Amino acid sequence: MSYAGPESDPPLPRRSRLRRPLAVALAALVPGALLGWLAYEALGGSGDGGPGQPAGAASGGRASSSAGAGRDEKPGADGSPAPSASAPAGSGPLAGKVVVIDPGHNPTNYRHTAEINRKVDIGTNLKECDTTGTSTNDGYTEAAFTLDVAHRLRALLQRQGATVRLTQDADRPFGPCVDERARIGNAAHADAVVSVHADGAGAGQRGFHVILPGEVRAGAADTRAIVGPSRELGERIATDFARVTGSAPSDYVGDGSGLVTREDLGGLNLSTVPKVFVECGNMRDSKDAALLTSGAWRQKAAQGMSEGIVSFLRGS
Repeated sequence: MSYAGPESDPPLPRRSRLRRPLAVALAALVPGALLGWLAYEALGGSGDGGPGQPAGAASGGRASSSAGAGRDEKPGADGSPAPSASAPAGSGPLAGKVVVIDPGHNPTNYRHTAEINRKVDIGTNLKECDTTGTSTNDGYTEAAFTLDVAHRLRALLQRQGATVRLTQDADRPFGPCVDERARIGNAAHADAVVSVHADGAGAGQRGFHVILPGEVRAGAADTRAIVGPSRELGERIATDFARVTGSAPSDYVGDGSGLVTREDLGGLNLSTVPKVFVECGNMRDSKDAALLTSGAWRQKAAQGMSEGIVSFLRGS
């Protein structure tokens, strides 16, 4: 709007005879109302936001929304647990248990091709430090997917009382390399390690699969002690992942079981604690990609993995 200057200001209203008494009355009422509100807040309010309010609104919380599931969605936008910066031990059924989540591929690996192409010893042979991972045809990266699911999974496990650690949280320029990823789980004396991935197979190939360590004894690798418990962990995750997400086991590897054993992955070969990889779906298939880019489905994926891990750790 344009500003016409003081001369165009409207005339001031006449002072009412009731104005002074009204001001005095208000001055007396406001402090009492303020004290009442403070007492209400100190007691925690209604606890549910009151009639017509979303839970948490009375104390400044934000209502969750189920809209906008997609690649830009962050944990919490669909009612999922928001990621926490730390991973303290809790008092739930998993108190005292340590879980390491390994989000496959650092989001900025692509800027450090020389570093991630460096060969590291995986026991059986030398292999590249890491890769950039795959992506959907629309450009949603595996690295973004794995980190999002890792945050959701961490929040769920912490609710159960577990101490949770991530091998990376987009807090380093690249990596860690596959051998270091294994060492992180080993050093944490983890009760379970889950490496989160999504596959880059051909279009038309669908489904998830869980990769188990094979029996390897070569160089620095000796998986004999973890083959059995890792299989149990993988079987429980596969069962709960399928049930919660509604996804079928892979139709291109695993003979329909959703379980695949490999001896060429450094992250498994060098592990001394139970560990599996979860390939949540095929990013190169349009139907699987539609699931992987949905925040609601990613929450289900995290829930399925969480339930499998909890079942394994509780032995039930």
